[in-house]
Amino acid sequence: MTTVPFDRRPYAGAEDLREMQDLAERLWTPGATWHVGDLAWERFQHPGGEHEWAAMLWDVDCGTAAWGWADAGHLSLLADPAHALLADEVLDWFAARVPDPARTVTVSSAETHLFPALGRHGYRRTDEGPFFLHMVMDLDHGLPEPIPPAGYRLRAVGDGDVAARVAAHRAAFHPSRVTVESYQAVRRAWPYRPDLDWVAEAPDGSAAAFCLVWLDEANRAARIEPAGTVPGHRRRGLARAVCLAALHAARRAGARRAVVSPRGDDAHPVPARLYRSLGFRACARSLGHRAALSG
Repeated sequence: MTTVPFDRRPYAGAEDLREMQDLAERLWTPGATWHVGDLAWERFQHPGGEHEWAAMLWDVDCGTAAWGWADAGHLSLLADPAHALLADEVLDWFAARVPDPARTVTVSSAETHLFPALGRHGYRRTDEGPFFLHMVMDLDHGLPEPIPPAGYRLRAVGDGDVAARVAAHRAAFHPSRVTVESYQAVRRAWPYRPDLDWVAEAPDGSAAAFCLVWLDEANRAARIEPAGTVPGHRRRGLARAVCLAALHAARRAGARRAVVSPRGDDAHPVPARLYRSLGFRACARSLGHRAALSG
């Protein structure tokens, strides 16, 4: 097999993150694994996490056509279907970096152009553990109005709210490594917009629930990542209200579709049930693959 001439280079900073995002934007579909916002969130949510992962980019004459992101023994990758054989290059790089035969790769069921490379490299689908649904909804029709419980207020996050916003995140996802420092880095990242970062404020002024939406302007596609509710405020409709408030803000900003990827397995069914109640429907799911043991 042959492929077009390419250059391979290690990730070197913010400009390369934009290259990775540009490829994600160009290839995006509702069932895709990666949205431009996912890359910003995953890159900056944990302070000092750079040593835990490595990324490599593959460039052809039209720009970045593939990338791989290795986090310990797990790989995320993106490859342009027009240069699908670059997926083999990504998998070769991953195998050289992580010789452990227990290597894992996750792709979307919608990313069928990656399946042949996974097969050639000895990966087999595994249904072990959790998986994620890729869900989509139309924002132009039938988006319900947000109705917060009595005493709660829905509003966008301001500069003075970061500590409260982080405290809510850490409580909702305990244990969490998100800090004020890392969240400030998220807020500085493209394409973060403060008008799409919402909280449900409790009567005591604390953040009781939150929803951050990322906007891909080129595809007019909004992405929820993350959303959560502080344990003491659950079962009051706050997650529904704050997500709807953020989605209405995204529609005002130009989004016409929204996507979200909650757990799809029976061990964690509540988020998917919430998003279905808002109007989301499943269009794809994550597929885990494990390198087959030799011999």
